[in-house]
Amino acid sequence: MLIVRSPMRISFAGGGTDLPAYYERFGGEVVSAAINKHFYTVLQKRSDDQVQLISSDLRVLETWRDIGQIKTNGSELEIPISVLKELNCNVGMSLFLASEIPPGTGLGSSATVCVTVLKAISTYLHVPLSKYELADRAFHIARNVLNKPVGKQDEYASAFGGFNRISFHPSGSVTVEPLSLDPDLLRELQDSLLLFFTGAAHNSWSILQEQESATRKHSSPTLESLHEIRALAAEMRSTLGAGDLQRFGLLLHAGWEAKKRVSSKISTSRIDQMYAIAREHGALGGKITGAGGGGFLLLFCPPDAKAAVRQALAQCGVQEMQFEFDFQGAQVVVDDPFIDQDDNCGARWTFFSVSNSSDRRAS
Repeated sequence: MLIVRSPMRISFAGGGTDLPAYYERFGGEVVSAAINKHFYTVLQKRSDDQVQLISSDLRVLETWRDIGQIKTNGSELEIPISVLKELNCNVGMSLFLASEIPPGTGLGSSATVCVTVLKAISTYLHVPLSKYELADRAFHIARNVLNKPVGKQDEYASAFGGFNRISFHPSGSVTVEPLSLDPDLLRELQDSLLLFFTGAAHNSWSILQEQESATRKHSSPTLESLHEIRALAAEMRSTLGAGDLQRFGLLLHAGWEAKKRVSSKISTSRIDQMYAIAREHGALGGKITGAGGGGFLLLFCPPDAKAAVRQALAQCGVQEMQFEFDFQGAQVVVDDPFIDQDDNCGARWTFFSVSNSSDRRAS
């Protein structure tokens, strides 16, 4: 039996510059952090040569005997099916898929599904993938196999974990640089960030498609906004290095204002109302996680404003989600042949603490 988990992420700045239409011309940069909300894949062998996929989130169960006959397009299970085909996996197995949060919430869940399933199956087949290879192959599946208009940041955030600057080069290569922040500053930052669910899960493909189309024009308001967003990512990185969290909060606000100019679909009247209430009660800045249109509202609140912001949004019926930063990335947490007598597995159980922010190991 194998159990693999990978973290979701929150992106602070640079979102949109990770789309090929942008970084292939100008290069992109994102500042993001993985959080301790995970997607899980449980893999067990089968003796009947069938492949069974069970998604607890989608409440879907399907079983096939011939992987080549599985239809990908239009299937609710298109991501795990595509991973199986990409790795030419014809081994009988059951895959159980489960998430700690609902899909479509702007925390990079689709990419995290792909990274986790890819990590599980490649581990089982003894096809070693580095973190860079894992993220790049997951992006390839989303972009080139499933033809989704996605950027690159989510796959790398999930594969690596941690608090990072992720740079996207015109050549298509990616560099992940952990931000070396003082542990006390990191704890203070984490304590100042709040996540509230807007009450709307969403599909961001139409927003991303529109954004990519506008970005390919030589001159457009979208392109100018993305230039500003990229510059803000660099400034935010410098601000964090200087330990200026108040400035960080204000840069979140500036980034959100620039992001809304990318597309009219990124915000809604409900999101604007929530954000205005939070700012009125002391939040310095914030943004919608992901491409926009719904999901989670991320806020930066000084310690003396947190109670007022929480109370004001609670009165609006908005639910808060607690979280911490995650520094492990995609991980095999159980790899044991005894459970199902599978010689293809190892004999390792691994448990990680997610509460110690000073532990930044990645394996």
